[in-house]
Amino acid sequence: MRALLAVLLLSLLAGCATAPTQINNSCAIFAQRDGWINNWRRAAERAEREFGISVPILMATIYTESSFRPYARPPRTKLLGFIPWKRQSSAYGYSQALDGTWSEYQRSTGRFGARRTNFADAIHFIGWYHNKSSRVNGIARNDAYNLYLAYYAGQAGYARGAHRNNPTVQRAAKRATTISQRYAQQMAAGCR
Repeated sequence: MRALLAVLLLSLLAGCATAPTQINNSCAIFAQRDGWINNWRRAAERAEREFGISVPILMATIYTESSFRPYARPPRTKLLGFIPWKRQSSAYGYSQALDGTWSEYQRSTGRFGARRTNFADAIHFIGWYHNKSSRVNGIARNDAYNLYLAYYAGQAGYARGAHRNNPTVQRAAKRATTISQRYAQQMAAGCR
């Protein structure tokens, strides 16, 4: 009996620590993560209700940032061209939130136990950040393109126009927009 319980517990935990296998379809993502404790759709809908940012935009941001990998990090730079060295930034988890921004989020929301590797915490963070971008920079809450630009460049960077001469960021924002539109169509068709 103990062995069976241990296997069930490990299976449950393993499912929490891996990316979904079908990330191009929002309905498939939610179907893969619809547990009692770890229910991604409920977490996304809670963030949408609290911050007014649609589920497709929230999910597209995670797709673009980490491809739904809970332990995603930027690649390491190379010392002398081949020795693994420091990472380009402190970005981590589903949301790829930087250490300082994550700390600000925890202080602002009182969610001191929130973790970047927890989907519900990460999507709540993204809703909080997009909401702040909307207030600070006047970006419409349904403008996936500019919300993503502000997410990537930061609110001050967005205000300065740091994204204007950065084609890499612009391509990522277009990708986030396309993904959010696809997710919205899939959800409108009815996830079963």
